[in-house]
Amino acid sequence: MASDLDETDRFQPRFDSSGLITAIVSDAQDNTVLMVAHMNAEALRLTQDTGVAHFWSRSRSSLWKKGETSGETLKVVEILTDCDQDVLLIKAEPQGKGASCHTGRRSCFYRRVEAGGLVFIDETRLFDPKLVY
Repeated sequence: MASDLDETDRFQPRFDSSGLITAIVSDAQDNTVLMVAHMNAEALRLTQDTGVAHFWSRSRSSLWKKGETSGETLKVVEILTDCDQDVLLIKAEPQGKGASCHTGRRSCFYRRVEAGGLVFIDETRLFDPKLVY
């Protein structure tokens, strides 16, 4: 059953009960998933206004500009939303050295789940987190 949100041309993001919406960030060049984070209305507004990704940290309960400490910002190319507008897909150009993960890696998805546990598929660090944080 189609919802009114499925066909509207109005952007009406559906924030959850905590006031957050999930944001998947991919590299605008090759579509690699770089990270998943959350945005509140202010983070979304700042992202749209500045063209630089901002998020809401659930662990710190605070707004954060991605890369503010590390210099690894995300320049927003476009923002897409899913059919019922409760998830965002942010296509971005990584700035700095190109690391999106706080571990210094390009992507936060650097381990594969296997029967015996986790297998590292990317051990390359673009910066040393001990020197940055």
